[in-house]
Amino acid sequence: MRNIELKAHLPNMAEAEKACNKMEATFELNITQIDTYFKIPNGRLKLRECSPGNNELIHYHRADVADTKASEYSIVLVDAAIKEQLTQALGLLIVVDKVRGLWLWKNVRIHLDTVEGLGTFIEFEAVLSDEHDDADGHQKLNWLQKEFNILQEHIIDVSYSDMMLAK
Repeated sequence: MRNIELKAHLPNMAEAEKACNKMEATFELNITQIDTYFKIPNGRLKLRECSPGNNELIHYHRADVADTKASEYSIVLVDAAIKEQLTQALGLLIVVDKVRGLWLWKNVRIHLDTVEGLGTFIEFEAVLSDEHDDADGHQKLNWLQKEFNILQEHIIDVSYSDMMLAK
């Protein structure tokens, strides 16, 4: 699967929620997510435990650039008990604990994230399909960046796991 995404520091959660409402995005729910990253030689691999929701093993590749970027990923539903086996087999890299407010607008998921130890962030993910190609994803995310007043210096080029490891 593939999406186009953009992640940035979010200085004001209330203003972002107002912007979501103004553009008539639909609020879905708040999700507590614990992402356990494992040591692998290629890409990133994480076990995502969601409450409410399913547990997912997610492998993805994404360039570390401070701009809209493509992400290639695969998701498999798993039992959380797999964490111990993956930790023993691959080694634990880092754990990222966050609360994600999920909003939907057209084919874009808007995440308003509060990440333990890091702060607040906004992430846009344009889900691609036969109807929505890369160009459509980049166009929508560039529009959203302006709509949410996201400055270039707020854009993040790495994952939350990389930010935690750099602390």
